[in-house]
Amino acid sequence: MKIEVRNLVRTFGKTRAVDDISFDFASGNIFGFIGPNGAGKTTTIKIMATLDLPDSGDVFFDGVSTVTRPSDVRHIVGYMPDSLPEFKDVEVWEYLDFFARSFGLKGRARTQTLADIEEFTELGEIRYKYLAALSKGMKQRVSLARALIHNPPVLIMDEPAAGLDPRARLELRRLLKILAGQGKAIFLSSHILSELQDICDGAVIIERGKVLSSGTLKQMAQTVESGGQAGSAGQPEQTTVVITSAGASDRVREKLLELPMIGKIEVIDDNEVRAAFTGADAQLGEVLKVLALADLPVTGFNRHRMGLEELFMKITTGGVR
Repeated sequence: MKIEVRNLVRTFGKTRAVDDISFDFASGNIFGFIGPNGAGKTTTIKIMATLDLPDSGDVFFDGVSTVTRPSDVRHIVGYMPDSLPEFKDVEVWEYLDFFARSFGLKGRARTQTLADIEEFTELGEIRYKYLAALSKGMKQRVSLARALIHNPPVLIMDEPAAGLDPRARLELRRLLKILAGQGKAIFLSSHILSELQDICDGAVIIERGKVLSSGTLKQMAQTVESGGQAGSAGQPEQTTVVITSAGASDRVREKLLELPMIGKIEVIDDNEVRAAFTGADAQLGEVLKVLALADLPVTGFNRHRMGLEELFMKITTGGVR
């Protein structure tokens, strides 16, 4: 399934919360939605989940419009909000059963579906507990279970890891990887970039209601490394080679200047040099071979790709509204 967000605009009074944003992603991928508070993430997510309408623009799920066919989209999307209602007199099984009935599940089909979801999210031991009595981690599991009841091909999640302890975060990450492996498209916002780094195939970075960058992590890193120019198909990837040595940075730099696949070179200190590298992985061996033949005391050599935190800091400006 292909999800296309096209030219979304949403204003609240004089504030343009979502400012003509567009991006897309597809089934089998986990995409992170990243931006500072007030960037427009929750508003965008609510539009995607048919909980709000844009002033203009649309979101399409394999061509199905959220604006003109919201009822159809609700059967495609599983929405997980950032918090679960704390009903003091509703037990976990009752809450899930209500949503199963709302989606038209009946008889054995409903019973089996709920049993399968309880097993997947490991809710069996707390099915008779009241929602208000659950820990944050258990509430997030219930919220995920609710989003999965109608077996949607798309999951949209608003801060699913917020407030979770380390063990609960690891468990959530495991479940999301399983769901992506089943072919679901997963779109989630989070402030915990280190968590997204480990599970996301790509990301959308937003600030002040505008998309600053989107795509796979490799594509975004390549764009940043090449000074904002997105690489086209067939062009070699540009990344950074980090070379450490025993006090020989100047000599390392001189040798690197001889190589055609090496661009800008930065001497960090007496022991470390960073160089822009444009070439295939196989050519890394040529670089290392040249350094070895020059009898340089190289102690470390690796190809550095930007992580999500580094990309976020380089792409955003820190602006808020």
